[in-house]
Amino acid sequence: DPELVTELFDAGLMAIEIPEAYGGAGRGLFDVVLAIEEIARVDPAVAVFVDVQNALVNSAILRHGSGDLKRRYLLRMAAGTVGAYAISEEEAGSDAFAMATVAQRDGQHHVLSGRKKWTTNAAEAGAFLVFARQQDATADAGRITAFLVDRDTPGLGIGTRVDKLGIRASSTCDLILDHVRVPAANVIGQSGLGELLAVDTLTIGKIGIAAQLVGLASGALDAAVSYAQRRHQFGQPIANFQGVQFPLAALAAELSAARALLYDTVRLVDDGPPSRDLVTAAAMTKHIAAEVAERTAAHAVETLGGNGFTRDHPVEKFYRDAKVGKIYEGTTNMQFRTIAAALLRAGDAGPREVGA
Repeated sequence: DPELVTELFDAGLMAIEIPEAYGGAGRGLFDVVLAIEEIARVDPAVAVFVDVQNALVNSAILRHGSGDLKRRYLLRMAAGTVGAYAISEEEAGSDAFAMATVAQRDGQHHVLSGRKKWTTNAAEAGAFLVFARQQDATADAGRITAFLVDRDTPGLGIGTRVDKLGIRASSTCDLILDHVRVPAANVIGQSGLGELLAVDTLTIGKIGIAAQLVGLASGALDAAVSYAQRRHQFGQPIANFQGVQFPLAALAAELSAARALLYDTVRLVDDGPPSRDLVTAAAMTKHIAAEVAERTAAHAVETLGGNGFTRDHPVEKFYRDAKVGKIYEGTTNMQFRTIAAALLRAGDAGPREVGA
């Protein structure tokens, strides 16, 4: 909805971390997380739209862009340009760095060719953060580089919108790159170090997705509690029955724990430089938030009984939207892989001595 997109920009929700000098709010990641969480209580799809803009694209430009890129793009990103993040491919899947999209250096340009999949915000985006493998006779040959690519660049095309189970208001399309010429000045970060940039940006992205999932769970729990208080059976609200109360209480406790973990992880970003601890914490946070969101949404449907199985109430949408939480920004097993690697590194250090 173009009107909704305009309203999001007018409200300052698409440029939360962008400095005021570039037209943004000049806030930190914590404010981004709060915005995503609150929007997701009502519509997780809109929250994802805001998340990709702030936590992936704007964040990457702020943290890794040159002064020139910041001047050219941050003003636009604050004023109405939507951003999209293009790393996934059909054959690469979870092995994102096995990408087939290539970049060939040609003078002061790079020529990009390939096809990206699952590109969120693609239908609305005016700027794309694209990852490609260098294919030229330089020291960067075979390495990944990240580029900012404008939508109106010749050779760039958008595929058909994917018909998804959930977060349906969020556009997901293929990004088609047919010999797209991108100025060398549009390389973001250092040439050949795109993998490091991807890890950094996706770590922030996982935190944003965790915020969306915590907000989703909050909305589902609110809907279930409200219904339980209104719905009468056996002469009284079903909220009076222990069998209804206790599962909701357990979910409320799990949700509070997930939110606390989320906020603690955000502080690692706002209070200090990136670290391995942050990468692990983001993986844990995203995993826990996805589990809690799915369980809460599923139980909300059951709390509403037959009504929960209809489109007359919001819980069926929360249920559909929750499922992707275990898939995008890295599947559950990919989060476990990150967490396990941290555990094994700690194990290699050996046991600590008493009093150490």
